[in-house]
Amino acid sequence: MKTLIIVDIQNDFIPGGSLPVPGGDGIIPVVNRIQDRFDLVLATQDWHPPNHLSFASNQPGRKPFETITIGEIDQTLWPDHCVQGSKGAEFPPELEMDRVEAIIRKGVQQRIDSYSGFFDNGHLKATGLSGYLKERGANKLFFCGLAGDICVYFTILDAVNEGFSATLIQDAACPLDMGDYQNKIKVLRKKGVKVIRSHQI
Repeated sequence: MKTLIIVDIQNDFIPGGSLPVPGGDGIIPVVNRIQDRFDLVLATQDWHPPNHLSFASNQPGRKPFETITIGEIDQTLWPDHCVQGSKGAEFPPELEMDRVEAIIRKGVQQRIDSYSGFFDNGHLKATGLSGYLKERGANKLFFCGLAGDICVYFTILDAVNEGFSATLIQDAACPLDMGDYQNKIKVLRKKGVKVIRSHQI
C-alpha cells in the first residue's frame, strides 16, 4: 500500500509561527496536490506540554538554539512551539486534511523530545505509528513536511529501521538549515532511501 506521511506541517513551523521554517508554507500546495496519488495518507503533529524540556524558556539562563545534554542525549533548545491546544500546534487552514486517516501526536512527554513520528529521541517509547502501518499493510512510505533536516529526516531514519521502504519527496519538504539538509539527504541515500520530486510519484 502506497502511503504518504505528512510530517509536522503546523502553524508554528511556517512563516508567522514561533519556529518558522523559511519558505515552509511553500510546500503546502505541493502536498495538497499529491495526496490523491496515495492509498493512505497520515500526518504527524508536534504536541508539546507547556513545560516541555526542549523549550529554552524552561531552562533558566538558556537561549533558543543552544544545546544542552540531558542524560546521554544532546538537546537543542527551541522557542516555545506547538504547545498542546494552541493555535501554533494546529494545522494551517490551507493544508487539505480530508484524506488524512490518522494523526500521530509526538513530543507529548515532558522530559524527552520527539523528532521522529515513530519514537521519542531516546527510543524509549513508540508512538504506535509502526504498528498502525503494519496493521494497514502499508509497505511503501513517502515522506513530506517540516522541517526536512529534523523531523522529516528522523522519521525517515526510523521508518528504514522498522523495515519500511522509504521515499523522500524533496519538493514537498523544506529544511530549517539547507546545508545540514543536503548532508542528511546523502545519509538517507546511503541507507537506501529514494529521493524524488513530486512529478515522479
